[in-house]
Amino acid sequence: MEKWVFYAFLSMFFAGFTSVIAKMGLAGISGELGLTVRTLFVTLFVLGFAAIAVPFDNFLLLNRANFFWLAVSGMTTTLSWVFYYKALKLGDVATVALIDKGSVVVAIVLAWLVLKEVITLRIIIGGTLIMSGLLVMIKKP
Repeated sequence: MEKWVFYAFLSMFFAGFTSVIAKMGLAGISGELGLTVRTLFVTLFVLGFAAIAVPFDNFLLLNRANFFWLAVSGMTTTLSWVFYYKALKLGDVATVALIDKGSVVVAIVLAWLVLKEVITLRIIIGGTLIMSGLLVMIKKP
């Protein structure tokens, strides 16, 4: 297995835990407050990780384009998290998490349009299955 696939599976595993644990942490408080507290911890953990894992000279490689696109990514992450926590506070974890993972289809389309990544039949079938599963799970019985 390639290293990036292993990392992606670890990400999937921890993201699954994150949703359930976050829902437990929202008991008795607003989604906005929960997100704020969580983000403070994320900030501390990421800064600690960077202090250990990123050689100082790497910081000298940052340029305006890096800052701009990472800032835009930070803004879209913030909006995603705000609405995710609002949905998580009101809905059940399995459905909210699945709808959130519909972002894979958005990423596929944007990667094709913006980054000119190739869309193969395998990717089309996978994206279709994700959207089909999403539609099945959000349908009220």
